[in-house]
Amino acid sequence: MPVESAVRLPSQSSAGAPGTQTRSVIPARLRDQVATAILEVVDSLSIGRLFSLWLGVIVACGTAYWLIDLSGKTGLIEAGQVAGPGFKGFLTAIYFSFITATSVGYGDVLPVGATRILAVAEAIGGLLIFGLLIAKFVSYRQDMMVREIHSVTFEERLDRVQTNLHLVVSELLAIEALCDDGAARLQRLGPRLETTTLVFTSELRAIHALLYNPRWVPDEAVLGAILANLASALNTLGEVLVCLPAYLHNSPALKNDLQTLSALANEICADCVPQVYAPALTAWMDRIQQAARAIG
Repeated sequence: MPVESAVRLPSQSSAGAPGTQTRSVIPARLRDQVATAILEVVDSLSIGRLFSLWLGVIVACGTAYWLIDLSGKTGLIEAGQVAGPGFKGFLTAIYFSFITATSVGYGDVLPVGATRILAVAEAIGGLLIFGLLIAKFVSYRQDMMVREIHSVTFEERLDRVQTNLHLVVSELLAIEALCDDGAARLQRLGPRLETTTLVFTSELRAIHALLYNPRWVPDEAVLGAILANLASALNTLGEVLVCLPAYLHNSPALKNDLQTLSALANEICADCVPQVYAPALTAWMDRIQQAARAIG
């Protein structure tokens, strides 16, 4: 018997452990869900709504103080006397509500009896709402600074894309000018063309992302200049490929870059891009697609 009891005790303690863990985990999950829901509600409120809510709490609590005096009970005392149910007492109640919500507490007006519970609750709620309001102002300012940083970064990226496209066109024109030179020169043009198409592919990816997943929409003039440079680069690349001997096209890296260029450029057209652009921009997109077909 002692042996059996000794054997059963661990099983009983282990059986009780899951229940204990369940009781401790479920409230924690519930608290997390409630906290998440509260944060989502607060995040959805604007600065104006939070300020209106803060003022509403102050006015509601001030009215409650005045109604307590109006009912014949003593709610607030000012200068050793009851504030009273009249208009002056109402102003006193609103004044006391303001200094309570802001946690100033001059001490010239004092709550009495059960009114102190309401005053404590108002002080806690007013400070919480006011803190959320200040946090909203700070968050708004931070969002403005982040947007400014992103805007500057975006403009710099657009300038870099245009600059790199100009360099690609210049390099392709230089390669085309050397097409009629000797075989030794032609052998060196292969790696040079690979490097140029690699840079070209990187910039074309950036333009493709700009048209399909725009975080920021550039000005029409800037986008038109980028598309015009892209069309010029694709046309120049097509001329270079016709000029170079066929055996230089057999490089795996060059083939891969040309396939990527053709695929990305083929997706830049007036009917393909999800955004709606001006007719002048869509005309450039159609030219880009035509040049891509010549490459592919």
